[in-house]
Amino acid sequence: MKRTELGRRGEDEAAKYLEKCGYTVLFRNYRAGRLETDIVCEDEDHTVFVEVKTRTPASDKYGRPAAAVVGKKSENLIRCAEAYLRAARAEGRKTKRPRIDVIEVYYDGGAAKINHIKNAVIKKEDTP
Repeated sequence: MKRTELGRRGEDEAAKYLEKCGYTVLFRNYRAGRLETDIVCEDEDHTVFVEVKTRTPASDKYGRPAAAVVGKKSENLIRCAEAYLRAARAEGRKTKRPRIDVIEVYYDGGAAKINHIKNAVIKKEDTP
């Protein structure tokens, strides 16, 4: 399976998981210029920006999927979330408290295994 196909399949599984958990998926592959977020959704309290990382046993040598969401990648997720919130407010849409999550999707033959890491990326000014 090609990497792009695997990624798309992982995003599909993540979206299904989120909906099953009561989230409302608003956008898939939301773009703000060159920035992109895999899934934008809402729960009761938050507008959630989700980065999906998918792995198979063959790609497991790269470590935990969430470990890839650091540095420039996390900065770009924050910038994309900020752009989304600005655009939504400019259009008069209500937004909730923002949160950035990572969903790890593991394929090992059978059904996908999901690991949802809430609040996985936080802005540096927001850290103690």
